[in-house]
Amino acid sequence: MHKLRSFSVAKLAKAFSRLSSKLKSTGGRPSAPLGSRILTNPDDIFKHNMWDHVQWTEEDKENARQKAEENSCIQIPIEEQGKFDTEACQYWDKFYEMHQDKFFKDRKWLFLEFPELLPSGAKSQATNWCLGDQPVSDPQPAESSTDTETRHRQHNGPTHHHRNPDTSNDQGRVCHGAAPEKHEAAVQTTTFPGQHASFRILEVGCGVGNSVFPIVSSIKQTDAFLYCCDFSTCAIQLVKDHPDYDDSVCHAFVHDICEEMASFPFPPQSLDVILAVFVLSSIHPERLQGIVNRLSTYLKHGGIFLFRDYGRYDLSQLRFKKGRCLSENFYTRGDGTCVYFFTKEEVHDLFSNAGLEEIQNLEDRRLKVNRGKKIAMHRVWMQSKYRKLYPPPPS
Repeated sequence: MHKLRSFSVAKLAKAFSRLSSKLKSTGGRPSAPLGSRILTNPDDIFKHNMWDHVQWTEEDKENARQKAEENSCIQIPIEEQGKFDTEACQYWDKFYEMHQDKFFKDRKWLFLEFPELLPSGAKSQATNWCLGDQPVSDPQPAESSTDTETRHRQHNGPTHHHRNPDTSNDQGRVCHGAAPEKHEAAVQTTTFPGQHASFRILEVGCGVGNSVFPIVSSIKQTDAFLYCCDFSTCAIQLVKDHPDYDDSVCHAFVHDICEEMASFPFPPQSLDVILAVFVLSSIHPERLQGIVNRLSTYLKHGGIFLFRDYGRYDLSQLRFKKGRCLSENFYTRGDGTCVYFFTKEEVHDLFSNAGLEEIQNLEDRRLKVNRGKKIAMHRVWMQSKYRKLYPPPPS
């Protein structure tokens, strides 16, 4: 029997037994999205690289809590923390100058988990485009033996300067019984890129375009338009230099979402979708509420905010060494970029306090397997969808 790092096959067997019973009662499939590769027999663990909907034991949770407590017991001195704000742009520009667009993979899973990204006319095309992909199996690049924390930088955002089914079938639902608002004429008071589109998407913290180009390829021949921003000038230049960049359906621009007075190239209440994938985790947690509040003002009523990011006690959090902690559950990597690890409750508060209603708020627990080394590791991500409410009808 193979030995697993961090937990035993015996404990896995108990967890899988409970999950098997649960799946039988729900027709063999989990009610939530996030993949359908379920490990029900622990002897099969090394047959695939990733397993979905993994159940943690109480012992797993306690071990993770203790590891996080241990690696955060020594925090970086306050007087040394400022550079992670003031030099954030340099950190990320250096990263993109070194790696160009070769570091991350395109997120072909986007349309399986976030069909709301696309207007109805593009949905079938996008689904066909990503058939065969394992849904959100791992948004990270492949593991290697060097600098693990650096490799988990999928969020494409810096620290303070970081710019950086339950749900998918009710996109057209109107809250409070209100009819879809007719506000296009009101917001189009000045000329702006994409003003003639009927469906507008913004990706914040777009990096070098790992979400941008899958979206662009799927919205051509539709009446949709994509905005994408990043605070790294190097990243945005790489996006614009990409052979698939098309300014007829996409506008890439440099923007720091932490800057309260920075303006967007489109008016308030003009967006149908905002996408934030592994971006908000790079921002100091004390700044997040103001950022989500400001971004939400650009959503149309009925528009949706799509979010995916790191979850509490993810493998990448537990691997931090002592002395890398900035504040509770907030760390800096060796290259100066930072990362925060969310809970479901924190995510819910963040978006609901911005006046958005919950459609989906999931904790995505997976088991990542290194079949060569016979190692199994817990991954934890958050995936959420929140909608901007329609105003109540006049009394």
